[in-house]
Amino acid sequence: MSTIKILIVDDSAFVRQTLSSELSKHKDFEIVGMASDPYQARDIILNSDGVDVILLDIEMPRMDGLTFLSKLMKFKPTPVIVVSSLAKHGSDVAFEALRLGAVEALCKPGSMYALGDLTAQLPEKIRAAKSADLSKLMAKIQSAKPLGLQKVDTSSKVVAIGASTGGVQALEFILTSLPEGFPGTLIVQHMPPGFTKSFADRLAKICRVDVKEASNGDIITAGKVFIAPGNFHMIVRNSGAQLFLEIKEGPLVAGHRPSVDVTFKSLAKAWGRNSIGVLLTGMGSDGAEGLFQLKLAGCHTICQDETTCVVFGMPKQAINMGAATEVLPLDVIPKRLIELLSSPTIEKPHISTNP
Repeated sequence: MSTIKILIVDDSAFVRQTLSSELSKHKDFEIVGMASDPYQARDIILNSDGVDVILLDIEMPRMDGLTFLSKLMKFKPTPVIVVSSLAKHGSDVAFEALRLGAVEALCKPGSMYALGDLTAQLPEKIRAAKSADLSKLMAKIQSAKPLGLQKVDTSSKVVAIGASTGGVQALEFILTSLPEGFPGTLIVQHMPPGFTKSFADRLAKICRVDVKEASNGDIITAGKVFIAPGNFHMIVRNSGAQLFLEIKEGPLVAGHRPSVDVTFKSLAKAWGRNSIGVLLTGMGSDGAEGLFQLKLAGCHTICQDETTCVVFGMPKQAINMGAATEVLPLDVIPKRLIELLSSPTIEKPHISTNP
């Protein structure tokens, strides 16, 4: 069993000691250091044999956690789990941490004596974060450039995209590349309640398409992007020639709500071959079965390749199932979508030889 080396960064000595004591009970965890602020954390990182996962507070002396996170992702990308009282559901600070590259944002309990609730979640989160390779994303992705959509009737087309870990950055890259009038687009990004609203609001300010958190009854039309709200499934329904969204609760599917599988499968049933499915970076298998159903329905399907995935879990599962028409680097996907949609009809499958 390989050891996961953990650095705890928090200005509270009580929190540091509690987290260290609880996490040290796990044989595969090694606490390589504890820091009361980012400057101490920097020194530990530079002088250690390596840090696999960082637990990071936001409010700290000398330098706040977001500033440190930004610098860390620029100079030494490392999986980070934000653990802060500021990381409440819907917090702009928590979303900003995810946007900057944090793998997870967890809320520190209101009472320091309730930390046991947090430490029960952390082991699974830490093991998942260990598999994230942030250097791939930071090294590969350049500034998004707007692309032009050539003559095509986009009113009957729908694009659906699923993502998890690393998806905030990947989706921002894709969506900021898209032109006005791009076909109706559905996004399922694994996020807690509230975070999806902050995500949609940010994208609405920087994209040429209209981005919003999906609501029950929304009609899918060109130029609109709908993001599945946290803790709800987003289902596509067909009423004649019109597609609309149903937002509903329900059991977790593939471990998630919203689930990529739920949206993809409903789109395959409601709209068939007039769709394009895209599965991006993420842990687990959510979206693989749904992408396969889209492909069986005659849709063109794309998976992000391993070289640009922060976590090559969801795409790998889909590729292994034979669900991918193409496997492409993230920086190529927006251009390929434009090529497909600028054709008289969505092109027949072309199997990529990319690994």
